[in-house]
Amino acid sequence: MDSDCIILKNECLKGLYRRIVFSAPDIAKQAQAGQFVHVRITAMRDRILRRPFSISDADPEAGTLTLVYKIVGHGTEELSRMRPGEHCLILGPLGRPYSTPRKGIRPILVAGGYGSAATYLLAKRCPEKGVLLLGARSDADLILIDDYEKLGFEVRIATNDGTVGHRGFVTELLEDALAADRKACFVYGCGPEPMLLALGKKALSLGVGAELSLDQHMCCGVGACFACVVKVRDAASPDGWRYSRSCKEGPVYNAEEVYYG
Repeated sequence: MDSDCIILKNECLKGLYRRIVFSAPDIAKQAQAGQFVHVRITAMRDRILRRPFSISDADPEAGTLTLVYKIVGHGTEELSRMRPGEHCLILGPLGRPYSTPRKGIRPILVAGGYGSAATYLLAKRCPEKGVLLLGARSDADLILIDDYEKLGFEVRIATNDGTVGHRGFVTELLEDALAADRKACFVYGCGPEPMLLALGKKALSLGVGAELSLDQHMCCGVGACFACVVKVRDAASPDGWRYSRSCKEGPVYNAEEVYYG
């Protein structure tokens, strides 16, 4: 069901990254970490498809919904031009969320690029404070570091070009983050698919539980179009895998469910 949501803020976060806050009480009451919404951008009435965005934050008491996005095309360009007081029709929350973090378990959040936007609500609701492993191509794509540190999370960084933190892939930071006590840790990942597949395989090889947000481009958001499918394990299939609709059965999957090829 659509919610008519009013924009409260639409501000620059860093470079091409922006943060938009809506008054969306119905969605805010239901939203869980790892879910997403489908936004109909008012200026694009001629476009059939909505734009999917991961939920970055939701405050049930204030009735607010926060999304973080990057200006990468016509849709996000139009969204960036919208001002407080304007309206968007939003469908959601949609999809399978991350599991509820357990007390006594240290969360290891692994985010690539602006995957850190999708894991923020998870960090906010974790009963234990942990570590965010944040990877990006360069400093230009590192966002929300201060926000995580204010929550009490340690932030460790890896960049492809070595401009900030470890030079290399963010998955290379995982073993050190787990060094203290692997049995008392759980890994949550969000980012580009190659990073997530590498993360899932590494977590399984280390004997650590993990969940991965394998969000493809979700055209319909309700499982009807099959444009967002990902491969998951299926012992009953001759090939050992089947397609799963990431907008419906996902986007969050346990690492043990994922097919790694």
